[in-house]
Amino acid sequence: MSGLAQAIHPAIVSRCDTNPHAHDRYLQLTTGGSPNWIDDPEAATAFESMREALRAAARLPAALRAYGVPRRAELMLGRNLH
Repeated sequence: MSGLAQAIHPAIVSRCDTNPHAHDRYLQLTTGGSPNWIDDPEAATAFESMREALRAAARLPAALRAYGVPRRAELMLGRNLH
């Protein structure tokens, strides 16, 4: 896949809490590579493609149940922005 095609479709990593009243959280990698979970999808770490986001989600502990989502779609939904 070309770099241009990847840049057009960035993705982020999200996870849901098992609490039914919880909201989605988004992965923000620190400069040291540690995961930090935040509420704002715009500030989340953007991956070049869905494949890279899924790869990052798969590296997290299984208890987190993280998954990749298209960044643009998540921003358009604006679910967690207050």
